[in-house]
Amino acid sequence: MQKTIVAATGNAHKLKEIRAILSDWNIISQREAGFHGEVEETGATFGENALIKAKAVCEATGLPALADDSGLCVEALGGAPGVFSARYSGGGDADNRKLLLKNLQGKAREAYFASAVALVFPDGETFTAEGKTHGRILFEETGENGFGYDSLFFSDDLNKSFGEAAEEEKNGVSHRGRALLSLAESLRGKI
Repeated sequence: MQKTIVAATGNAHKLKEIRAILSDWNIISQREAGFHGEVEETGATFGENALIKAKAVCEATGLPALADDSGLCVEALGGAPGVFSARYSGGGDADNRKLLLKNLQGKAREAYFASAVALVFPDGETFTAEGKTHGRILFEETGENGFGYDSLFFSDDLNKSFGEAAEEEKNGVSHRGRALLSLAESLRGKI
């Protein structure tokens, strides 16, 4: 029997990706599980934040909870925006991209997306995994697909921006896809 897993995120884009990548799992949203709160991400790493979110939603719902924390890391910016990727500018996605381009003027553009995922069960059993995908930051946005920094991230694997990639292409090489598939492999037979 397949277990129901709560995706500990309020981000509809992340939920869609998680469901697409883990299509064999029964993934429900935190709202569907009755969780309507916000979990404060106080960790210093993606892994810490993923665990914080998964534990909070698991405790609140009594169901296994899966959380992802991920972001863009630019080497010339000392790893920024990193764990602050979604809050980089204090505004939305467009403001974050604008600030990133401003801060990268005259700098090297090597970058990677990193993701950490955590799955916490009501009995306290916890599984984690990480994933990365490498590329560089473009000088201008290209493509309409994806969200966040996707239109600025040129993927080494795809030889185009995530904004130009179809959902299946991106999920096949993305940081989140790699982390979730690694997690699924470690759980084979348990879910």
